[in-house]
Amino acid sequence: MRVDKFLKVSRIIKRRTIANEACDAGRVSVNGKVVKAGAEVKVGDIIEIRFGNNVTKVEVMMLSESQKKEDAAAMYRSIE
Repeated sequence: MRVDKFLKVSRIIKRRTIANEACDAGRVSVNGKVVKAGAEVKVGDIIEIRFGNNVTKVEVMMLSESQKKEDAAAMYRSIE
């Protein structure tokens, strides 16, 4: 699954266009490597998103093409 789609479906970022822009600006990395929006993610990957001084790290727990709002948090695990 594309990283921008994962961020949108899991509701880490609310809109896919915003996820796309974050990737293009170099603020998203997967397993320590800065990636573009089309990069593939798989279960077990670590995604790091930087917005200003905030850094969000999550581990991909499952992939799904669509997800209900209530179940979206099950797609990832927050890492501190």
